Amino acid sequence: MLKQFLPSVIQHSVGSKIYVADNASTDDSVSFLRETYPEIQLILNNENNGFSAGYNAALKQIEAEYYILLNSDVEVSEGWIEPIIEMMDSDKQIAACQPKILSYHDKKMFEYAGAAGGFIDKDGYMFCRGRIFNHFEKDEGQYDGVKEIFWASGACLFIRAELFHSAGGLDDDFFAHMEEIDLCWRLKNRGYRIVFNARSIVYHVGGGTLSKNNPTKTYLNFRNNLFLLTKNYHQGNYTLKMIYRMILDGLAGIKFLLDGHPDHSLAIVKAHFSFYGKFRKFRAKRRVIKKQVSNFNPTGQFKKSIVFKYFIGRVRTFSELNQKDFY
Repeated sequence: MLKQFLPSVIQHSVGSKIYVADNASTDDSVSFLRETYPEIQLILNNENNGFSAGYNAALKQIEAEYYILLNSDVEVSEGWIEPIIEMMDSDKQIAACQPKILSYHDKKMFEYAGAAGGFIDKDGYMFCRGRIFNHFEKDEGQYDGVKEIFWASGACLFIRAELFHSAGGLDDDFFAHMEEIDLCWRLKNRGYRIVFNARSIVYHVGGGTLSKNNPTKTYLNFRNNLFLLTKNYHQGNYTLKMIYRMILDGLAGIKFLLDGHPDHSLAIVKAHFSFYGKFRKFRAKRRVIKKQVSNFNPTGQFKKSIVFKYFIGRVRTFSELNQKDFY
């Protein structure tokens, strides 16, 4: 992927410093980079502690006004940096931003991880403009322009360096998946804005590290979603919300079983036991975060259930949702 996608980053990022953080890779990535791209600055982590800890360790070594966190399976396009940096320069309340993320394999379709900006429903389920669960929309300009969202994708995340560090960076306990949503939520707890800008476009392979068909991905998604809610949910009764979520997760496990995927059902069970094992730790994090909530910005939160809308109401596109149901 470095061979395939790094050239586009170099070509279209003139004026920016490019770093590759290596999470203790066991192939020849490091030697390839040193031989082929000696101008690229390498940061070598001693072990693979995942997306979160890997970025945290690397970014402690980089001084900049803005960071652009970019997955290794992303092709960027000409002029992908300037529109977002110009916008963030003009509004100091914008803490983080993402571009339009289209599929590398079908460049007319939105991609799973971010699409045209991330949203969250009242129960903590994530979805995007252009992608609800596993239904993807064709990009026909329907979501062009600038839009305030709830979370920006970690596949290509623009963020103010100062705020990244002052907010505590990414949560190492997440390892991978949803850590950027947790970070965006913490920034919104402090009143900052998260924004999508369609003038910047990138193309994401998706699942380059972990396929969506892999039970480990199901495990991380379900476990980390519980982490996310425990840390950040403060708009109602947390205990009742978690009981409701347990029921929904149980139904999801049954659906995987009926669809012939018992390994994914088992992954949900494992996710819950892992969550129970770390509950005290995350309850302590919750106490700290509740004290830090000063001017929560709920923009991008859906007041209804996206699960109900999708599976019962048969809603398939973001445009079908009543925009009055969003903060």
